[in-house]
Amino acid sequence: MAPEPTASVLLLQFARAPAVGRVKTRMMPQLTAQQACDLHCELVLWTTRQLVASRLGDVELWGTGARGHPLFKQCQELGVAAVSQQEGADLGERRYGALCAGLARYDKVILVGSDCPGLNDAYLKRAVAGLDTVPVVLGPATDGGYVLIGVRQVDRALFQDIAWGSAQVYRQTTDALQGLGMDWLALDTLQDVDRPQDLAAWEAIKPGTA
Repeated sequence: MAPEPTASVLLLQFARAPAVGRVKTRMMPQLTAQQACDLHCELVLWTTRQLVASRLGDVELWGTGARGHPLFKQCQELGVAAVSQQEGADLGERRYGALCAGLARYDKVILVGSDCPGLNDAYLKRAVAGLDTVPVVLGPATDGGYVLIGVRQVDRALFQDIAWGSAQVYRQTTDALQGLGMDWLALDTLQDVDRPQDLAAWEAIKPGTA
């Protein structure tokens, strides 16, 4: 029997099932509701490909909406090992629950969203390596949030009293880490694709535009 891995890694992708008029709404009216939905789907699939191609560990998708949505099935065809339902009253509870579920089975858990074009192999590797020295790794976003959180231990306080969706998320999270006396590593700041001015970052690397 092969020995158990000493530092198993789980990569978690958070994504919403696409619904026209309900995803990427901040892109409207520059994009139509359908174009915004198409953008959402493109970014979800792109993120899945990045995670699977990194070969750093198992990849799971945690979604909202129908678990059997065709988009999520496409993600599984690309290599996602499982699709689970996010649970919780807000984003903080959903993130905390997913990370705890991951840590019950793996030594390191990396959680990302589905709208960051800068999330590449090298960035993910730095996040995993960082967890050898600190319990938490954060990838700051240019809008004041974060594009990645990696943990080998987690505390509910990191996800409470956070103004999700605001420019204060990263600062409030690091304040919580300081309050808990937990060390963390900050990676390079990356750009999310949430607003019309962010589209250039996606267009620069979008498949088929080279």
